[in-house]
Amino acid sequence: MISTSSSTLVVTGAGSGIGRAVALRFLAAGWHVALVGRRSDALDATASLAGSAASRAVSFPCDIAVPQAVDTLASNVLARFGHVDALVNAAGTNIPRRSWSELSREDYHTVLDANLNGAVYCVQAFLPGFRARRSGTVVNINSEAGLQASAKSGVAYVASKFALTGLTQSLNAEERTNGIRACSVFPGDVDTPLLDRRPQPPPAEARATMLQPEDVAECVWLAVTLPSRAVVEQLVVRPR
Repeated sequence: MISTSSSTLVVTGAGSGIGRAVALRFLAAGWHVALVGRRSDALDATASLAGSAASRAVSFPCDIAVPQAVDTLASNVLARFGHVDALVNAAGTNIPRRSWSELSREDYHTVLDANLNGAVYCVQAFLPGFRARRSGTVVNINSEAGLQASAKSGVAYVASKFALTGLTQSLNAEERTNGIRACSVFPGDVDTPLLDRRPQPPPAEARATMLQPEDVAECVWLAVTLPSRAVVEQLVVRPR
């Protein structure tokens, strides 16, 4: 079990949705949290929701699709906190025109950059510190689309999430001997702003039956705070 008084979490996509919920869950438990996202105003809004715990949250605006920006991010986070105990890759996107019949190459690369490449860059940036401390947890917010393709999710999103599944598995295969563990969380439908990017966004009554971001945040908390001898490699969570 990690001691929360000096523990540090880095969470991407912290300006909304699951990333925001994860950040608030760990702040409420006493962690220091590096809030990562493209928009500083959204990150600051997340911190403001933490109440008195906001003093332990620091915003780091960054476009994780840019490798050099991620390298700078890691340097700044380590300069501020000294070390990192866990990384949560929660940033992600999708596009309305997502089927094979209408997907553009530009949109394809946009989704892959946000959902996969950014996660790779973040893992590479923080992995040396995990190895040096022989401790670290990576949690990748995946999707049911990373286990079973669906027309609803679209080509690029499915490809990115299947690749994220393999990325997580490769971390466990290669880095477990260095004290590092990784978990893929596979949620079903979650009521987040990402739903507004669907070709036909679901109505309020449908969203009310979905998972909430806080539900997924509890899964992340479990994966990160288990005793170091244990690892949840895959965690599937669906609405009841």
